[in-house]
Amino acid sequence: MTGDTALQLMSQMLWAGVMIAAPLLIVIMLVGIFISIIQVVTQIQETSLAFVPKIIALVLALVAFGPWMLRRLVTYSASVIANIPGYL
Repeated sequence: MTGDTALQLMSQMLWAGVMIAAPLLIVIMLVGIFISIIQVVTQIQETSLAFVPKIIALVLALVAFGPWMLRRLVTYSASVIANIPGYL
């Protein structure tokens, strides 16, 4: 395995990780912004008000995007494992 191949594998792994984590991060970010706006408007600075909706949104996002994330991870893993003889 050459250095270029190792760098290419690392790049593919990082992009796969970003793509798998992106839906959850986007949902949490949007919920956080929405809760922050509500806190600014109502001037209620309660920590649990920001924390609990994010946890609920995370669980709902995992239920919604979990199968897609798992398929993406299995596809990536299968392609890397199938190409192991070509890397040697």
